[in-house]
Amino acid sequence: MTRILRIETSIKGDASVSRKLTDRIIARLTKTHSGATVATRDLSEGVPQIDGAWIGAVFTPAADRTPEQAQIAAYSDALLDEVKAADILVIALPVYNFGLPAQLKSWIDHLARKGETFTYTEAGPKGLLENKRAIVALSSDGTKIGSEIDFASGYLRHMLGFFGITDVDFVAADQMVFDPEATLKKAEAQVDALAA
Repeated sequence: MTRILRIETSIKGDASVSRKLTDRIIARLTKTHSGATVATRDLSEGVPQIDGAWIGAVFTPAADRTPEQAQIAAYSDALLDEVKAADILVIALPVYNFGLPAQLKSWIDHLARKGETFTYTEAGPKGLLENKRAIVALSSDGTKIGSEIDFASGYLRHMLGFFGITDVDFVAADQMVFDPEATLKKAEAQVDALAA
């Protein structure tokens, strides 16, 4: 059975283009993967930023954590467990100010844990979340995917690869401000053309 994890990040609710694309991606995946399960993590209301208390909590053995540390670590561990359990990640990536939404960056920060999602070897870093696929639904008003002002897609692809997730597809409704209807149709066609 295929386990899909949907990560929503847009603050625009029903008006979100990236959410429309993730809806379509999920519909395609559940049609082609009979019996697939879908779990959703909506980050749109914010994700606690990591800080000194977080470092103290997640790097303290569970049995030695204070009640406060246990509470901090529980949230971060839940995010990590969701990703570990998933076969396919469907990630909404609205481009805000040429980069990732802050809540998506914070989600990544919670996942970036040595010994959990990556390790260092003599040959360099090695991702520990191998054999997973990610499909990213990028939307932007004016930023073209892959352009010199796109600081979102390259960073997300790098971090996924750093975690060991190298099978990554992007569908892009980019530069929506110029021709919203045609741009959305192009992105929908990219979803429909995704390999099952």
